[in-house]
Amino acid sequence: MTYELKTKETDRSVIEFIEGVDHPKKREDAYKLLDIFTETSGYEAKMWGPSIIGFGRYHYKYPTGHEGDAPLVGFSPRKAKISLYFATGDTERKQLLEKFGKHTSGKACVYINKLDDIDVDVMKELIHQSIIFLQNMYPENS
Repeated sequence: MTYELKTKETDRSVIEFIEGVDHPKKREDAYKLLDIFTETSGYEAKMWGPSIIGFGRYHYKYPTGHEGDAPLVGFSPRKAKISLYFATGDTERKQLLEKFGKHTSGKACVYINKLDDIDVDVMKELIHQSIIFLQNMYPENS
């Protein structure tokens, strides 16, 4: 049985997706995040699946044999909160999140209500740190 990856890069327009965000403040934050992630990562924004805006890409392969492609970093302006995608497994992430501002975090995501709640400079550090960490972990894709 082959596992079909749900989150793949698509040709869908990032701008059209952001324009479809219902809440005006969340849409405004999404545009700001688009600028910050594009400028900080140096990658063009691409849609991954129906709702993730990703930057860059890497190919991962787990010891289990499961493998796939994923964005190096990304975000998604969801109804409840904004999800930010940074690399997991890096000790620096935890230290940076302590200075990040109001957020909650799951295994792979960091959730914020709005940009005003966080320190944008720390977010830029998280973006840089995630890209470096993933490129070191998966060097054949960089």
